[in-house]
Amino acid sequence: MDDHRNSSSKKGIGLCLLPQELIQSIFLSLVLPEIMRLKILNKSFSRMISDDAFVRQCNHLSTSTTWLFVYKKRWLRDAVLHAFADRSSDRWFRVPILRAGEDLYFLAASNNVFLFASNTVREVFAVNLVAVTVKRLPPSPLGPRGTSSWRRSGMKLLADPSGSGRFRFMFAEIVRARPVLFVYESHSDTWKSAEAQEISFSPRGVGEGHVFLNVAHGPRESVLVAASECSTPVVLRPRFDDGGGNLRVAFSWGSVIDRLHVYGDGYMMIVKSEGEGPRRVLKGVELWGLGLEGRKWEFVSAVPGVIEKPYAAMMGCLEKKNGVVRAALVSNCDGVWDMAWLSFDTKWNHWTWMPLPDCKMKGWNMAGISFSSGLTLP
Repeated sequence: MDDHRNSSSKKGIGLCLLPQELIQSIFLSLVLPEIMRLKILNKSFSRMISDDAFVRQCNHLSTSTTWLFVYKKRWLRDAVLHAFADRSSDRWFRVPILRAGEDLYFLAASNNVFLFASNTVREVFAVNLVAVTVKRLPPSPLGPRGTSSWRRSGMKLLADPSGSGRFRFMFAEIVRARPVLFVYESHSDTWKSAEAQEISFSPRGVGEGHVFLNVAHGPRESVLVAASECSTPVVLRPRFDDGGGNLRVAFSWGSVIDRLHVYGDGYMMIVKSEGEGPRRVLKGVELWGLGLEGRKWEFVSAVPGVIEKPYAAMMGCLEKKNGVVRAALVSNCDGVWDMAWLSFDTKWNHWTWMPLPDCKMKGWNMAGISFSSGLTLP
């Protein structure tokens, strides 16, 4: 350990002899966790990284970097948040959690803000990883909720991209047989709720600028809430007519169903498989999206080629941002975890499939997964 420290110290001293502009250019090729580590390592590095011009350049580059965050834990013991960036395709980063001793479930992430639900006190906490702060959210109008109530795809965290730390947290729920939208605003520390309205006309105005929250999925029909800041939330009921299987939720045990459906941001990814018994083989992936009128799911594209991947259980998450649909598929086979990152560019009609390196999941349980972008320096 001492030899490693001495080696790092010597490299740091050697790097400090280079011109500041060159050093900052090297730092800009790194991702934020690496930059933060350098800031702690050396006072000269800290001054360079704190320079206003460098912060602006770094934060500008950060807006185009997408992260996948995976929260894993052992029962009432250790918990670890791992981060993987599309700019760093060979390693996971370990992110420190401020309340690691509690029984937490990772809900969502946006910019520097991360939401966790606590089973211990049945509350939601907002953690700002860069500012190193923790904020307790007041109970929603539905009252205190355990983590099992939060494990749904019908929620969205929207943080202020300026880095102010402000955010909105939205989720949709069926209340007395009606879809209801709940919105928390951090600047006022209050919740608002509104019943989503059924509409008799074709909702052509629903699209860009709206957030799509999945509420329920029947055998042939989904229920979504489309929300925006300036209008009343509306109910969408797209039907699924492909002549195949029914709609499912975003989790699959191999012996139960042959399709996994992952929802998010008005899209649905269908993961098809074959096999009998507890082990199955992934055969193909399709992407479907809301039709223009919001009344049906329409086929968008399929991953080209034949996919042969065995699994026993699988789950996933999905988001669309800047014209790219991203999905993470997490599978387990004989106790071995496997992760893949899929991206579909809607403009160029192009798929990318990226297997992810092992993040030491064996012996741990999955306690939340989410995409995010826009990590910024303060």
